[in-house]
Amino acid sequence: MNETNTKRLEPEDFEPVMTELELARLGGGHVAYIKVLTPAEAREMFPSVEGLPSGIDLYALHAADGTPIALTDTKQAALSHAMDGELAVASVH
Repeated sequence: MNETNTKRLEPEDFEPVMTELELARLGGGHVAYIKVLTPAEAREMFPSVEGLPSGIDLYALHAADGTPIALTDTKQAALSHAMDGELAVASVH
């Protein structure tokens, strides 16, 4: 094929296979992910938690639909919460 017969495909060229809501529900109760948060982000996401440390990263465990499950100060503790809840941890980029 020469250059004049090719077309670069862009995201808008594709129809979604599922809605965002369907994607969020995909892991329903079985899949979770861990997100690194600054203390300020953690205060917004977990307003009822008092005495959050400053100057360190915090780790939030979320259900597949984005629901916050736990907030910890180490990734290992977040993984432990996931294992205790029998949740598979998915890598999110």
